[in-house]
Amino acid sequence: MTPEEIRERVLHRDGLILIVDKPAGLPVHAGPDGGDSLEAYFDHLKYGIQHVPALGHRLDRDTTGCLALGRNPKGLKKLGKLFREGLVEKTYWAITQGVPKEPEGRIDLALKKVSSKTTGWRMQVDGTGQESVTDYRVLGEADGTCLIECFPRTGRTHQIRVHLAAIGCPIIGDPLYGTPSDGAPMQLHSRSLRLPLQQSKPPVYAEAPPPPHMTPYLERIDTGSSAEAR
Repeated sequence: MTPEEIRERVLHRDGLILIVDKPAGLPVHAGPDGGDSLEAYFDHLKYGIQHVPALGHRLDRDTTGCLALGRNPKGLKKLGKLFREGLVEKTYWAITQGVPKEPEGRIDLALKKVSSKTTGWRMQVDGTGQESVTDYRVLGEADGTCLIECFPRTGRTHQIRVHLAAIGCPIIGDPLYGTPSDGAPMQLHSRSLRLPLQQSKPPVYAEAPPPPHMTPYLERIDTGSSAEAR
């Protein structure tokens, strides 16, 4: 991305944090072998201060949408505290192959990281794993395809992806837990963040528009007014 392109993705900016709209297919930080990453463009988001922004949390490579950055050590520390204490309200949109039995509910399934020499690592439901909780509600469906709004109450790796697959609603395009999508990106989007950054002010709120690769699915799914309202 050019400096202008990464700045166009800024959804919120104040003295402590930034919230950016992460694109699909770009990891938030470089892996052990290097390569392109979102972090490589943070130098263009200093806006006149000496500090380069730093990640306040993570999104998977193929997940799009709201990502919070600390603009300085104070902002980064504040973000870390809010996420650790579960005070950040996170909303995700997922397009799944399959419709939940109930239109809304809670998925309370512990998750554990497992690995093998042949398939690498992944997360799986395991009673000995870490507590993992996701609330959800169905926004619409069409011909077995469903738009689900998810509210993760814990922040485990791949949590929404594994939880939805576990209830028979794998995310379309998910290479690990989902269904084939003819090469389309994974249909998981960090729709919004709400952060009580300062007690004396209203919470910071940012919302990211659905990415273009979600549009064909959203146009087919009858959401009524539920999705538009959010």
